[in-house]
Amino acid sequence: MTTHWELALVGVRLLLLVMGLATTAISFRAYRRAGTRYLRDATVGFGLITLGVLIEGFLYQFTGLTLTQVHVAESVAIVLGLAVLLRSFLD
Repeated sequence: MTTHWELALVGVRLLLLVMGLATTAISFRAYRRAGTRYLRDATVGFGLITLGVLIEGFLYQFTGLTLTQVHVAESVAIVLGLAVLLRSFLD
């Protein structure tokens, strides 16, 4: 039986995924137009952050991993994405 909180979590995760994909797509369009390295890196960073959100849901629902293991996998993707974003801002 699905609780209201589980449905709320799925809804929020879907919204987060849509927003991440939209941000990544807009960043990619800007990169295609300008062709600068920092926009390319920003696109990769946003993509990695969005991937972190996506893999957490899949790993938790479809594997035998614990919640802690799933959060570690998500956090690694988000840290990598933020590191790439930081690099794009500093260059």
